[in-house]
Amino acid sequence: MDETIITSEAASGSSQLNFSSRIICRVCQKQFSQYTCPRCNTRYCSLPCYKSHSLRCTESFMKENVMAELQHLRPDEGSKQKMLDILKRLHSEDEADIMDEDDSLLSEETLQKVLSGNQISFEDLSAEEKKHFQRAVASGELSKLIKPWEPWWLKTSAKDISLGQDGTQLIHPLVREDTAVSSEDGIEVDPLHDIPLGPDSPLPSVSKLRASGPSPLLAVHLVDIIYSYCFTLRLYNGDWQSDPIGSATVLLSISSVLGQGGQPQTVLEALSHCMEQTCSPTFRHMGGLQFALGLINDTIALLHLGGPALVCLLCDLRKLIQLAEKDLKSEKPRKSKSSEIKTKLKSAERKIYFMMCWAHEQPREAWSSLAAIVEAEKNRLVDFIGSKTSIPEMKKVQNEGKPLIKEVE
Repeated sequence: MDETIITSEAASGSSQLNFSSRIICRVCQKQFSQYTCPRCNTRYCSLPCYKSHSLRCTESFMKENVMAELQHLRPDEGSKQKMLDILKRLHSEDEADIMDEDDSLLSEETLQKVLSGNQISFEDLSAEEKKHFQRAVASGELSKLIKPWEPWWLKTSAKDISLGQDGTQLIHPLVREDTAVSSEDGIEVDPLHDIPLGPDSPLPSVSKLRASGPSPLLAVHLVDIIYSYCFTLRLYNGDWQSDPIGSATVLLSISSVLGQGGQPQTVLEALSHCMEQTCSPTFRHMGGLQFALGLINDTIALLHLGGPALVCLLCDLRKLIQLAEKDLKSEKPRKSKSSEIKTKLKSAERKIYFMMCWAHEQPREAWSSLAAIVEAEKNRLVDFIGSKTSIPEMKKVQNEGKPLIKEVE
C-alpha cells in the first residue's frame, strides 16, 4: 500500500506539512496520521494507536514521567524529621492509652495478689473486673492466650507406640522431678510427655481375671470408653492432671459403661448415648453435634493405631481415676455424695483394668475391623440426622444375661 494519497494535482504542490499529514497511520492503517512517536518516529493517528504501537516506548515514557514527578515530591531533611516526631508522639500516646487500660482492668489489691504469687479465682475479682473478664471471654481475647492442644493420638509419634509381650512399657523416658506428678500410692504422671506411658507391671491374662471367656460386647464397650476419654481430654485441653476429680466426673457423665453401669449392645447404641451427653445443655458449649462427630473421628483414629496405643490410653485413664480417688480422700464433701462417687470410681477402675488386659490380647486386625464398623455407624448417623440438631434416641436392649465382667473371687 502506498504511504501517501494524493487527492488532486493541487494537493501535490502543497507544503511539506500538508504532505506529512496525509500519511496513513502505521498502526491501524485506516486513518491519516497526525502524530509522531518521539522515541521511534512511528506515525500514528490517535491515543489508542500510540498505546498499542510499542509497549517499550509507552512504558519507558510513563516511567520517566513518574520518576520526574517523584523527584519534585522528594522531601527534604526537615520534612522527614517532622514526620518522625509526629509518629513518635502518636506511638507514645498509644502506649500510654494501653497502660491506662491495663491499669483499669485489675485493681491494686488484685495486682498485689498476682505479684506475690498467690492464685486468684473468679470470685476474688471485683464486679468491674468480672465484667472485663467476661467481656474478654466473649470477644475471644483470652482464647488467643491459650496454645491450641494437639491430641497425642493425632501426632506422628503415636504410630510408633510399642509395648512388650507382657504389655509393659519397653522404654521409660527420663522424667524431671519438677514436672512429675506423683502420689503416695505410686501413681506417677509426666504432663510434658507426648504419649501416655504404658503399664509398669506385666498385664495378667484375661482368663485369670474371670472364670468364663470375655464377652463379645467388650469391643462395643471399648468404643464408649474411648469416646469418653477423648471428650474429657479435649474439654480440659489435654491437662486432666489440673483437676482429676472434675475430669473423672466428666468422664463418668459421658460414659454409659463407666458411669452408669450401662451395657450397650451395638456400636450405634454406644455412640448415640455418648453423643446425647455431648449435645446436652451441660456440654453444648463445646460445639454440639459437630464436636460429637469430631470425637467419633478421634475414636476411629485411635482404633487405627492398634492395641499398644489403646493400652496406653486405658493406662492413662486408669491413672486419672486413681488420682481422682486420691484427691477425694483429702477432701471432705458430703458423705452421701462422696460415697457415691467413690463407688463409681472404684468400679470404673476395675473395668478399665480388665479392658486394658483384654485389649492387649487382641490381634491388630481386630482394631481395623472395629474402626470400620465405627466409621460405618458414623455415616449412618450423619445420613439420619441430616440437618437436624438432635441425636436419634436409641431403644435400649434389656440385658437378660449375666454381667459382662465378673471378678474371680
